[in-house]
Amino acid sequence: MRSQKSREVAWTGILFALAIALSFLESAITPLLGLMPAMKLGLSNIVVMYAVLFLNRRSALYLVLLKALFALLTRGVTAGFLSLCGGALSLAVFCLLLALPFTITGYIFSVSGALAHNCGQLLGAAALLSDKMAITYAPMLLIAGLIVGSCTYMVSRLIFPAVKRIIPPRSKAESKIIF
Repeated sequence: MRSQKSREVAWTGILFALAIALSFLESAITPLLGLMPAMKLGLSNIVVMYAVLFLNRRSALYLVLLKALFALLTRGVTAGFLSLCGGALSLAVFCLLLALPFTITGYIFSVSGALAHNCGQLLGAAALLSDKMAITYAPMLLIAGLIVGSCTYMVSRLIFPAVKRIIPPRSKAESKIIF
């Protein structure tokens, strides 16, 4: 039992380090692509997807909380709060999709997570700043969510099958999603 707990803590730490590295990479790439500062590629969210599919929901929750804490410490209170709102809603949608009695495609899973992340951030921005600003920004973020969700699907479709061969999944959740 202790070995399992140690393994979970180690994996969560490794995945958090990967999420931070991917977040840094996103920050470097965003200006090169001409994207607005608030729009990111969602690469670090692939790590949360991995955790919820291949490890367990608790590890995925820890990653969401750690990512929000990292945003809080490096970019301030607003960024930390918006990261928490987006990550929490995205994780909730992932868990809801996994609770469905049928399988779904990895594309639906990825796009739903990206859209939920953006909606969570919009709700957080509406609570912090103003409803008008959030409504004005909503169409752009929803379109970006569709595009980013598609990109995360393509990346995860390449990575997840390879990782599954190296590290067998500890969760039965991954069998509900078809990549």
